[in-house]
Amino acid sequence: MHDDGRYDDPRVTGAVGDPVSRETDYPKRQPAGASQGPPESGRNAPTSGAPWSPAPEGRDGTDPVGRPANASPDARVIPIRPNTTASTRFEAVASNHATPVAVPDPRVAPDTPTPPAGSYPPATTEAAYVSRETPMREEDDPPLAMEAMRAVQILNPSGEVTMPRPERTRVMCVANQKGGVGKTTTTVNLAVALALHGNRVLVVDLDPQGNASTGLNVPHHTGVPDVYDCLINSVPLEDVTQAVEGIPNLWCVPATIDLAGAEIELVSVVARESRLERAITAYPGHFDYVFIDCPPSLGLLTVNALVAAQEVLIPIQCEYYALEGLNQLISNINLVRQHLNPRLEVSTILLTMYDRRTRLADAVEQDVRNHFGDKVLQAVIPRNVRVSEAPSYGQSVMTYDPGSRGATSYFEAAQEIAERGAKEPVGRNA
Repeated sequence: MHDDGRYDDPRVTGAVGDPVSRETDYPKRQPAGASQGPPESGRNAPTSGAPWSPAPEGRDGTDPVGRPANASPDARVIPIRPNTTASTRFEAVASNHATPVAVPDPRVAPDTPTPPAGSYPPATTEAAYVSRETPMREEDDPPLAMEAMRAVQILNPSGEVTMPRPERTRVMCVANQKGGVGKTTTTVNLAVALALHGNRVLVVDLDPQGNASTGLNVPHHTGVPDVYDCLINSVPLEDVTQAVEGIPNLWCVPATIDLAGAEIELVSVVARESRLERAITAYPGHFDYVFIDCPPSLGLLTVNALVAAQEVLIPIQCEYYALEGLNQLISNINLVRQHLNPRLEVSTILLTMYDRRTRLADAVEQDVRNHFGDKVLQAVIPRNVRVSEAPSYGQSVMTYDPGSRGATSYFEAAQEIAERGAKEPVGRNA
């Protein structure tokens, strides 16, 4: 309580229609010369009869200038801010000395003065817009649910979803003279993705390291019939072909360490460049795709693959060194086309090991797309640890972690290759 009889209580708002009254709930000592209130005021005061006015000058106890009747001549009145959600406050600020606050009678609705222009921002009457639409599945589902959906889409357990099948067998050679760009990883994962969606796929491991055989969990130790027997001893291809366990419609021709000596032994063999091509042509079955995994060199093994294939798929790592040797690879492909295989063409370019955090990856991607145009797949394979972990378990990333980003990217690449082959069928009859 102040010396002048005022109380600081948050319940006293002075709003029109507020049943709380200072005079009833908080009796105070009136200053000398101030007009006294009515004999009965407050919550229990009768509401019948004419409203009481403390001063004859106005209905709300103010003079014509807007000051309370009991206020000093130097007092000024703060204009009332209209607010539909809060109670109206009346405050009297004295410039020289304290003056009691004039509280209007709750039974009388005072005339609310119009605030001066620019004093307060315009009151917001429109409520904030709230969408009542049902959120999309991508926005509503948690990350684990989305990953599970991708896994079901890739694994295709029901077998109902199929990728387009080409009219003729597509023999694709996965080649790049630079090592570590993802040739074997690309071969294995594309083959698995296509096989899981209704295509008959054969993988020929032509790399003496035998990494494609490891990724498909196919035995390739010493003594196992492999592609070396086909190239050197003219063994039929079906005799060395093994079915991949757990994945229907997928077969693999393994490679053992014996293949390392095939480069030297093929030198004295008649028609050494077309040995693999004749073995694939003589295969009695029909395949939709034949992927040939080449070694990281431009020797006789790679030449055999280029002669046997009709299309070349070049994985390019998004780094400068991968671009440096690309011109030499294109030159060798052109030589094979001119002298040994006129049907050969570079049909697909796949960007691998893309790291979106670096500007170098973006620069390499732009250079490759500007040079090769539509031959570059829209799908880009990112750096993903799941892709590197999968071979240690004898699996592809499609079966090891089908919900990972690497599996999703290879699935999109396989789907794009299948759609391109359906629109522009190439190859020969099996």
